[in-house]
Amino acid sequence: MKSKSYAAFLLASTLAFTSAARAESAQGLALAQKENCMSCHSVTRQFMGPSLRDVAAKYASRSDAAHYLAGKILEGSAGVWGPVPMPANTQLTPDEAMSLASWILTLK
Repeated sequence: MKSKSYAAFLLASTLAFTSAARAESAQGLALAQKENCMSCHSVTRQFMGPSLRDVAAKYASRSDAAHYLAGKILEGSAGVWGPVPMPANTQLTPDEAMSLASWILTLK
């Protein structure tokens, strides 16, 4: 009896975590679309800028990856991914930039 209730608890916990992760992912994508990130980036393919999955893969091993990317999002960047610079996103708050950076890092 204990094993059935443990299994049910484990299944419920997994489903709750998966639902929360999907909701967070949807929020990240919605923010990226709202702030026009998707005008130059795609999640899976290179466009004007690198794919967001490529960005996540490149920086995933950095211990400060989210803070680093949030700074790049806010301040802009040039020369890292090619000749096309990424402009500063001054319309974003630091919290929004951190949310975007954290979401991007989940895409690896």
